[in-house]
Amino acid sequence: MRRQGFTLIELLVVMAIVATLLAIVAPRYFRHLDRAKETALHQTLNVVRDAIDKYHADKSKYPATLDELVEQHYLRQLPVDPISGSKEAWVLEPPPDEPAGGVWNIHSGDGGSDEAGVAYRDY
Repeated sequence: MRRQGFTLIELLVVMAIVATLLAIVAPRYFRHLDRAKETALHQTLNVVRDAIDKYHADKSKYPATLDELVEQHYLRQLPVDPISGSKEAWVLEPPPDEPAGGVWNIHSGDGGSDEAGVAYRDY
């Protein structure tokens, strides 16, 4: 009488095939996730910079904080930095020609860089 089932060799071959496929797919998957975060960062920066420009056009001054953009309904909520995953990680740049200060530009506070070597804080 012969038993039904897989032999150890068959199981090892299947596991080797699965491991090979994972070794091919996993790096692409993580690269894709990084690119998605970079795209989200570009979009977030564009939206916030546009809100800062609209605020300046309406009020003839720059907002003191990002929270002021939310309070004045230029943004629905404070954005999350897609790279660091934090709302507090933003680096705020004051206007170069106004001594009163404010928020003129915004950058990611993450210290990393993309595939091309461009630092996230330089976006």
